[in-house]
Amino acid sequence: MRNADAPSPWKAYRESIGDRSPLFAEIASVWGVADALYPGSYVDLSPSSAIRSVTYVDTDRRAAGYFRDADRVQADLAEAASGMGHVVEFIGSDYTKPLPLSDDRFDLLILLYAGPVWDSCRRYVKPDGLLLANTSHGDASIAALDPDLQLIAAVHHRAGRYRLDAQDLHTYLVPKVGDAANAERIRDSGRGIAYTRSAYAYVFRRLSPRGSAQP
Repeated sequence: MRNADAPSPWKAYRESIGDRSPLFAEIASVWGVADALYPGSYVDLSPSSAIRSVTYVDTDRRAAGYFRDADRVQADLAEAASGMGHVVEFIGSDYTKPLPLSDDRFDLLILLYAGPVWDSCRRYVKPDGLLLANTSHGDASIAALDPDLQLIAAVHHRAGRYRLDAQDLHTYLVPKVGDAANAERIRDSGRGIAYTRSAYAYVFRRLSPRGSAQP
């Protein structure tokens, strides 16, 4: 039986990293995201505060224990009133191996501080679906070099607030070192590269098979 007085793992984690819920609220509002996949999630429940259905993937036992406690998860979402009734699923698995998920299913793939995820999980994203990635493990850097992806926004984070920037996108993801933009080197190093203009994260759209993104 769950101890109702026990601290919520998500609340503790949120206090240490900050609340990402406003970021996902903005993404869900702008692009109508309804179904997201979050590999390497740990106990970060923030996407479910805004997105109707989220599938979390992690091998961490603490994450498995948290998401197994459905009452705790729903209680946490009840405090984030916009997340009440949202579907939360958890897969305790290594995301680099095939997952029990259908291809082309999700509107959004979340890659934050987990990488490398895109190489393993791109198959699960719908054509014209979205990828949210940062550069910490090289995911955004690899995405920037992928012809199947198009940058559609940069995410800025300051003083607990998130802002999407879709202007002058050609000024983002420009390497400080010209030959640094090499996907294999980035994969080998497991780190993103330095850019002339930085952002907290980036939003990409997966191009449809016809080779052009929807507006």
